[in-house]
Amino acid sequence: MAVDRKEQIYETATQLFAWRGYNGASVRDIARQLDLQGGSLYSHITTKEELLWTILERAADQFLGVIEPIAWSDLSPAEKLRAAVHAHVGVVASNLEAATVYFHEWKFLTRPRREQFLARRRLYEHAMRAIVSEGVAAGVFRPQIDPTFATLAVLSIVNWLSTWYDPDGPLSPAEIADTFLSLLLNGLLVPEALSEEVPS
Repeated sequence: MAVDRKEQIYETATQLFAWRGYNGASVRDIARQLDLQGGSLYSHITTKEELLWTILERAADQFLGVIEPIAWSDLSPAEKLRAAVHAHVGVVASNLEAATVYFHEWKFLTRPRREQFLARRRLYEHAMRAIVSEGVAAGVFRPQIDPTFATLAVLSIVNWLSTWYDPDGPLSPAEIADTFLSLLLNGLLVPEALSEEVPS
């Protein structure tokens, strides 16, 4: 039962941090949502920052868990990029509140947790950059593309999804990913590979 209660606390904290921001949601707010006394919440957690840290760590696990197997697979660079974008959109769409906290509330971590979190985000960026770099080296993506700049562009597009995605909207996560890919790949693929790599 204690485990269930702790998970309820994490779930409620995730919702409130996503809706109000970390600074806008107090421990008392979290306790009130769960019909708990503020003091009793501390029998399950140590600090408010611990809640934020756990939420961010879990989200980082999810993002890294989908990108790393793709980046180091035997797929072609274009297939890797397709799979990575679909996987990223899937994580955001299925964990929208946690993704919102992941992208926007990490700045409230104190050291050394902030550095640890940013190191994990860099691992994700490294995996995505490896995909782009491989595509450039293989002659599939445009040779003049700077892999670092292209990676930041890709991540800017897919990360911003957390601010506007509507589960009841007209596009499914797969359709959103395909739309992103149509924009990205038409700008990345060399003309010789365009007809082969991009579906009509």
